[in-house]
Amino acid sequence: MAKFVFVTGGVVSALGKGIASASLGNLLKARGLSVILQKFDPYLNVDPGTMSPFQHGEVFVLDDGAECDLDLGHYERFTDTNLSQINNLTSGRVYETILAKERKGEYLGRTVQVIPHVTDEIKRRIVLSAQENPDVDVIITEIGGTVGDIESLPFLEAIRQFRLEQPMLDTASVHLTLVPYIKAAGEIKTKPTQHSVRELRSIGIQPDFLMCRADHAIGDEARRKIALFCNLPYENVFDGRDVESIYQVPLNLHEQHFDRLLCERLGLETTEPDLAAWERMVSVIVNPPDTVRIAIVGKYIELKDAYKSIIESFIHAGIPNHVGVEQVWVDSESLEGDEVGDRKLREVFADCHGILVPGGFGDRGIPGKVNAIRYARENKVPFFGICLGLQCAMMEMGRDLVGLEMAGSAEFDATTPHPVIHLMESQKGVTQKGGTMRLGAYPCRIKPNSRAYHCYGGLETSERHRHRYEVNNSYREAFEQAGVVFSGVSPDGELVEMLELPVHPFFLAVQFHPELKSRPHRPHPLFREFVAAAVAHQELQREQTRQQRLQTETKADKPADTPPARSQDTAAG
Repeated sequence: MAKFVFVTGGVVSALGKGIASASLGNLLKARGLSVILQKFDPYLNVDPGTMSPFQHGEVFVLDDGAECDLDLGHYERFTDTNLSQINNLTSGRVYETILAKERKGEYLGRTVQVIPHVTDEIKRRIVLSAQENPDVDVIITEIGGTVGDIESLPFLEAIRQFRLEQPMLDTASVHLTLVPYIKAAGEIKTKPTQHSVRELRSIGIQPDFLMCRADHAIGDEARRKIALFCNLPYENVFDGRDVESIYQVPLNLHEQHFDRLLCERLGLETTEPDLAAWERMVSVIVNPPDTVRIAIVGKYIELKDAYKSIIESFIHAGIPNHVGVEQVWVDSESLEGDEVGDRKLREVFADCHGILVPGGFGDRGIPGKVNAIRYARENKVPFFGICLGLQCAMMEMGRDLVGLEMAGSAEFDATTPHPVIHLMESQKGVTQKGGTMRLGAYPCRIKPNSRAYHCYGGLETSERHRHRYEVNNSYREAFEQAGVVFSGVSPDGELVEMLELPVHPFFLAVQFHPELKSRPHRPHPLFREFVAAAVAHQELQREQTRQQRLQTETKADKPADTPPARSQDTAAG
């Protein structure tokens, strides 16, 4: 029988419940256990697919096409597993399921209510992962939001009921709270944690473990006070202080014996985890021998979580290249307008060793992305385009290489004379927005001896997608004549998946989202090679700088020429 761990949060949102859950999963897996993580979100959207990145951060897409909360990305990265639709649940999906049953007559004669119908559906989803994975040892369920939110109450009530119905050793409750540091007083305050736990206990849930989030270390005195007022043992109160890298969190929790105590609470006998490889990886992340700078030209840069998987993929890619990757955030709209010329672009990208153009939707910021791609292509700066980045590359090369002056995308301009990007055939006639794009993992056939082949080391791969528009095949021949190589296509050859420029140090763009499959111990090959190209570009710049300095020093050391003496005749004259 599987064991169940429930992770909740209090005081404020964004405490890092997802990282805490993923870290626990990481440690339990290192102890030889089979672990599945799932996220329950209280909002009424069926999924986050139609939500703005400014509202919710990135939408993480799974192999089966499920559009999910970004925390599922942390789960996959920390535990190196692939999840599915059953691992993410929202209030919207709960009510959708219940109302569908009601329309079918499954509740005939009864009033449909939050208790028991909503809570029963939530409890059914808690155990669904265990039913579909009978060999799983532990299921960790994170509840979104904070204790005290109205929309969270059905989920917390479902947990209360579920724990009552299970043997005592089969469930555990982990609660995250904030322990703020009051600068004026010069001390941390435990009262918010006490109130948060009191709120949770008033619902009927006594936490077994507390993780106290703080930007300062929490001393023994504060931990003992929290344990006393929150009714749990001192050793079950953990210091969840801020760290330089999220990949340090499992190590921090292990140092405090969180994983051992959790296993004891659940009655699980395990071996001590071997975290040596994880420690070596973290060491490179925290203290990289060198650093490269990558410009990310996007339209949602005000909220970095909109590109969370890209940020993590760069961290992963830096490890085998022995560098830290510093992201330089460039608002694509700042690169638009008549005043934006080569001089402005040189200033923006002067200290950058690579340029990435990520995905997105809508026409805002597109001219700026096109300008950035043109700069990268003309100045031999390593370039990597993802999804919309590929489509912008098609527009840029169509105009400057192929000679299609008005090359554009039908997504932004239905009247463009050269729609090098157009709506996918399968999307024509689709009117609903949610869950209707080309979603999930699809196979890709790779061209032999191409850069893509060099990166992947094989002739086929599978990558996750999220798009409606694609390369217009009517223009493929013209682009190929101009030197563009379509190095990745769908098995039937109808959909362009990757393109590249062989004459460029690194110019590659993809229609899919490689960042969704990168892992700390297995960096995505495209990110790995892109960072390697950025390292090579940096070395080239350094060598050029050295040569210029040598030339300057040589000129300075060379003795001045002595003017010839004038003859007597000249002097007399």
